[in-house]
Amino acid sequence: MRSLLIVWSLLLVFLSSCGNAEKKKEEKSGEENVIEEKAREEDRRVILFFGNSLTAGYGLEPDEAFPALIQNKIDSLDLNYEVVNAGLSGETTASGKNRVEWVLNQEVDVFVLELGANDGLRGIPLEETRRNLQEIIDTVKEKNPEAEIVLAGMQIPPNMGTEYTSEFRNIFPELAKENDILLIPFLLEGVAGIPELNQGDGIHPTVEGQKIVAGNVWETLKPALIR
Repeated sequence: MRSLLIVWSLLLVFLSSCGNAEKKKEEKSGEENVIEEKAREEDRRVILFFGNSLTAGYGLEPDEAFPALIQNKIDSLDLNYEVVNAGLSGETTASGKNRVEWVLNQEVDVFVLELGANDGLRGIPLEETRRNLQEIIDTVKEKNPEAEIVLAGMQIPPNMGTEYTSEFRNIFPELAKENDILLIPFLLEGVAGIPELNQGDGIHPTVEGQKIVAGNVWETLKPALIR
């Protein structure tokens, strides 16, 4: 009887050992899958959208903002890029200048700069807006020398007067030329001033408006991604 108990005890130890070994094997396999998945994600190149409420998708769901729509286009073409939406509602070029170094703690391959609209709407001196945008561009070039920079052009209503409005519009193509960077001629082309494509405030695009904005961005961005 005692011999039988010993046999059963040994059998239970053996089965328990097998179970633990199998469990460890499964845990290891799961851990390896996580590591492999993380490695795949880390291999993806990063497109960072740095802007204000237009980029953040004010009043909409995150997946309705144009950066998310750009990610959809990228995925449909099986391109190895991951979009990061760093839009912040109310952002001016001054606050963006103060925030950009922190955002650039991650490696960035394409930097899309969408700032200036709030400066124009507030009547901030044009030279200050230009200087802040230039400093942001300089910071990106310093921290990520290989990054492709894309500047989103902006226009404002003529409330501030014809001269201010005209000079504000010219800031963007002039900076793009001076810095040899890509330019989206006017981010809100086909959307600005069209009530049905904007929310009740008349400033922020609706879901349909964001789709048009995404098209404007993609027209400039796509050639930089597919070479």
